[in-house]
Amino acid sequence: QKKGHSARILSPEEAERLAKDQVLVSEFKQLKLEKEAQKNWDLFYKRNSTNFFKDRHWTTREFQELKACREFADQKLTILEAGCGVGNCLFPLLEEDLNIFAYACDFSPRAVEYVKKNALYSTERCKVFQCDLTKDDLLENIPADSVDVVTLIFVLSAIHPDKMHLVLKNIYKVLKPGKCVLFRDYGLYDHAMLRFKSGSKLGENFYVRQDGTRSYFFTEEFLSQLFKAEGYEQVVNEYVQRETVNRKEDLRVPRVFLQSKFQKP
Repeated sequence: QKKGHSARILSPEEAERLAKDQVLVSEFKQLKLEKEAQKNWDLFYKRNSTNFFKDRHWTTREFQELKACREFADQKLTILEAGCGVGNCLFPLLEEDLNIFAYACDFSPRAVEYVKKNALYSTERCKVFQCDLTKDDLLENIPADSVDVVTLIFVLSAIHPDKMHLVLKNIYKVLKPGKCVLFRDYGLYDHAMLRFKSGSKLGENFYVRQDGTRSYFFTEEFLSQLFKAEGYEQVVNEYVQRETVNRKEDLRVPRVFLQSKFQKP
């Protein structure tokens, strides 16, 4: 994989295909998708239960900051996993690092139930709750200025771009000064963006999947402005580009993510 500040360059065919796809989903349907966002994610977890995402054992490898933000080796850390899904990131982390207490929340009540039913779930090490990060105040479940690290991994892309700033404002209240949000999400021209069929476009870099869940594809500049407008300082913000090989179908698939770290002053 390579990291850097330059966005992926499209092939002429890809550029032509994206240029052609300018018809937006009707305003009526867009409002319906916004209203039914929670229901659509709940149905997603009903269909896939805990099987859709693989456990993310790469998190501590990719985010050395989880270790680096300790002042001494056995320091207990408090983390918030905003948008925890069914715990694919949460449980590997709790297993790997015994000195973590985690708050975790998700939009989907069903996902939260799956986390609570997991054999590894323990109220001594974890507090999980249902939360719409765009409107439910995190201070109802987490003390102000108490969290060492917030992970925001493949979460913001599922939220309407007009409401993303509300999530960052909410998180800011519970993060300790000097501490960071670790961000990873879909980057511009990721393979998933190029696979959308005509009629899936909601706005610039924003699409709807067949199941009604939505996905935004970030540029480095957009993300930077979003965080800075809410008072964060940028530490790292770069594209991660890699090629995934599907040997069975002999396909090479370009993946593009944005991996970033923003600090509360």
